[in-house]
Amino acid sequence: MWKRIAAGVGLLMLAGGVAFFALAPGHVERGMNPLTMPEGGWQITPEAQALHDGLIIGDWHSDALLWDRDLLTRVDRGHTDIPRLQDGNVALQVFTTVTKSPRGQNYAQNSAEAPDNITPLFIGQLRPVQAWTSLKARALVQARALRDASTRDPEALRVIRTRSDLTDLLAARQAGARTVGGILGSEGGHPLEGDIAALDEMYDAGFRLIGLTHFFDNELGGSLHGEGGTGAGLSDFGRQVVSGMVERQMIVDLAHASPQMVRDVLQIDGVRPVLSHTGIQGHCPGPRNLSDDLVRAIADKGGLIGIGFWSDVVCGPTPGDVAGAIKAAIRLVGEDHVSLGSDHDGSVDSPFGAANLAALTQALIDAGLTEAQIAKVMGGNMVGFLLDSLPEDDG
Repeated sequence: MWKRIAAGVGLLMLAGGVAFFALAPGHVERGMNPLTMPEGGWQITPEAQALHDGLIIGDWHSDALLWDRDLLTRVDRGHTDIPRLQDGNVALQVFTTVTKSPRGQNYAQNSAEAPDNITPLFIGQLRPVQAWTSLKARALVQARALRDASTRDPEALRVIRTRSDLTDLLAARQAGARTVGGILGSEGGHPLEGDIAALDEMYDAGFRLIGLTHFFDNELGGSLHGEGGTGAGLSDFGRQVVSGMVERQMIVDLAHASPQMVRDVLQIDGVRPVLSHTGIQGHCPGPRNLSDDLVRAIADKGGLIGIGFWSDVVCGPTPGDVAGAIKAAIRLVGEDHVSLGSDHDGSVDSPFGAANLAALTQALIDAGLTEAQIAKVMGGNMVGFLLDSLPEDDG
């Protein structure tokens, strides 16, 4: 009898373990990426929908790869997957790999030595064991997931590495395809693990954009939210990395960079950076948004500013609040330097998921933007930037 009881307890424990690993990560994701969209959605006029359907749309920042779900499958949580991007008429999506996040993460100050949030998430998701301890492996695992999805359904998702990849995608979409172009980015340069040779590994894996820091200072230099304050700039290793990225025609992302790091990067020849997901300090004061002077300096270097969708950076939970931030960005840097940087699936709220992006087109119309301005902001500026910035080929 005791053996049967022990066996039963063992089966219950096994079932509980299976249930935990199957359900807990999804539960965490559902709580971390809420939608503020009202039941029934936002009201969109036929005219706004028609304009939206004719746009080329691109977004600089989604963390969907973090959550270990099949991007080709529609789910009822988070903000982004390929079917929802197709519903939203998105042509280009930068998928960033998240590899480390300090416990107690905040916009003010975080320690690089704090316990990491991503490690238990990767263990709970049963990701490959090497990714439990190596940040580089963690980035490469997420990159492989994007490539694998593209291999399984190239009509739905195509990884964009080169200018010719992009022109082929645009031609296919012009001919009626609904293919989404996925571009690999890294949320911070810490997956390099202090080794410049790792830059080639990441390039070969398909990475074409790297943010230098995330929520903590790293080997490349200071974070906007790190312990070094505004005086922590680009390290010698960081200069090596930025120079190496310029040589490889990789895009430098200054989101989360400290003010001094931004100034240091802008002094390097050949850099044309993006600020992938942000708000405008003069419009929405707060510790997450860089000063207006630095945002203007990035644009003056030929860069693009990606406006985020979450309430911390646009000071409100509606499409109109996002549109207000976009208008503020246009006033600050001009309509040719403004784009989208949703931060979808990045542990933030959003007034709409990828499928409901027409709500933003409606809000931009309501805010008084012209059709030409809307076309630029929603994706035209991003496409032009990539056609100038991506490598010609993989050689």
